[in-house]
Amino acid sequence: MNTGSELRTRLRNIDHRGYPAYKELKGQYSFGDYILCIDHVQGDPFASPSRLSVRVNADKAGFPADYYETAAKRVTLQDHLTRLFGRWIQAGSFQAKGSGKSGLLSVSKCGQQVLERTAARVDGGSIVLRFEAGFPADGRTINARELEKMLFDILPGCVRKSLFYASLDKDKLRDAIWLCEDQQAVRQALVEKGLCAFIADGSVLPRESGISEKPMKDSVLFRSPESLRTVIKTPHKGDISGMGIPRGITLFVGGGYHGKSTILQALQNGVYNHIGGDGREFVITDDTAFKLRAEDGRSISGVDISPFIKNLPNGKDTVHFSTEDASGSTSQAANLMEAVESGSRLLLIDEDTSATNFMVRDRLMAQVIAPGEEPITPFIDRVRALYEDLGVSSVIVAGSSGAFFEPADTIIQMKEYVPIDITERAKKAAQEWNMQKDTAEWGDAEDNGAAGPAVFPEFNRKRCPQPDMALRKEERIKIRTSGTSELSLHKETVELRYLEQLKDQEQSAALAYLLKYAQLKLLDGRKDLASIGELLEKLLDEKGLESLFERSDPSASLARPRRQEILACIDRYRRLKV
Repeated sequence: MNTGSELRTRLRNIDHRGYPAYKELKGQYSFGDYILCIDHVQGDPFASPSRLSVRVNADKAGFPADYYETAAKRVTLQDHLTRLFGRWIQAGSFQAKGSGKSGLLSVSKCGQQVLERTAARVDGGSIVLRFEAGFPADGRTINARELEKMLFDILPGCVRKSLFYASLDKDKLRDAIWLCEDQQAVRQALVEKGLCAFIADGSVLPRESGISEKPMKDSVLFRSPESLRTVIKTPHKGDISGMGIPRGITLFVGGGYHGKSTILQALQNGVYNHIGGDGREFVITDDTAFKLRAEDGRSISGVDISPFIKNLPNGKDTVHFSTEDASGSTSQAANLMEAVESGSRLLLIDEDTSATNFMVRDRLMAQVIAPGEEPITPFIDRVRALYEDLGVSSVIVAGSSGAFFEPADTIIQMKEYVPIDITERAKKAAQEWNMQKDTAEWGDAEDNGAAGPAVFPEFNRKRCPQPDMALRKEERIKIRTSGTSELSLHKETVELRYLEQLKDQEQSAALAYLLKYAQLKLLDGRKDLASIGELLEKLLDEKGLESLFERSDPSASLARPRRQEILACIDRYRRLKV
């Protein structure tokens, strides 16, 4: 292996040469207590930055083994190190000067969620930290003295202050690990107590603004109604009290701007652990929860939506439903059935982003429109069977309709951001309202939406997609992403903007690579999508996100998405054929 001194000599030998000479630096260099790897060199100072990594062996890093003994704690440690390295390296960015991106030093920017990333990897106590650097140039001529400043004056301090246990603030790292252990204890308690979510008393749910994930200052702290108060024992924080949302059907109601959507957003983000100080550290949701909504215009391939939509006037097959331009109701029906396929145990629904005709059908409309003329069986008629037969709970936010009072198990009113259990009162009001109506001739419940059938209908549970053979013939497949809104695989764009639980653009990038991997290596017309999701998760569990790259070192920064978003991405690929 080369030494740091040899790297310095090489730098001085290529000074003032054309920029491509920087490629001669690729390789590994020992700096004594760590190894610097120059993995990829940018083509010119205006191109995407060079990719470097630092490797520290376990005996030198010195982190306690119990800080990475489980996957959750390992990811937390990796996240903590990435944030710490990021703070130090940001201070050194652009201290070296030159044209284009000269002097840039950057690492993945972590948000409020704790995500597994390619930026840092802890394996048996050894650490790999990946980052980007803009190699300096004057015009397109190498300025080796400035790169020498970056690699020998700035970088060593960043590495030694953030990747060695002896140099860290041990209390802050311990607190991060302990918080992870407490969060995992709450997740386990959800299963043991029959809950689908938990919101701790004192949580800060409102965010700073619509474009900020940071907690709002001076906001109303969450307080559980007594009837739903649950106490969960954690290993470090002790007993935590808060609102336990039981499995089944839960309805949040209330006036506008009283906190209904805020609580739903907190729940949909509760599938991830959050960092200390976020305010939602103990907003913990079943990690398979899926935010369900209408998605006009999306493509659908071979989804069985017949439990909700059948007997279309054009004779279109709804057992194997396909379209390039879905309506609100067909898209929401497909999204629901795909969520079940992905293993979701909880649906999160806001009436504001749902198709009204998919959600409910009032009795007056059912009386005027003959049963045979309405192809939609609304969600309200299936929500009970969805839970009792398939084990899928629902949390629904409604502000304008009391239709769900009857099937709901728990009804919570949000009043000035304070939850109030009104189940008994709402149920009584619904019963009295029903008694006032003429219910003598409503006809069959499944046809008119009065009450749901007892059993969720049989449906096609196995969709086996064919590979995109045109894609397999391409020698080079280009990948692009645009935040969390969309990605493109070669010439096909995949819309992601309505997958509201995607939190990071690096997750979008990972979805692009996972889609590519699935298309090239897994789709064969025999494996069903549920099995493909399992295989992709097994790959990530055993080999990490790095396994998605053709070479051993990542060519992009990735963060791990959930199985729900992985399969949702595959489903939205417009060339998908089932």
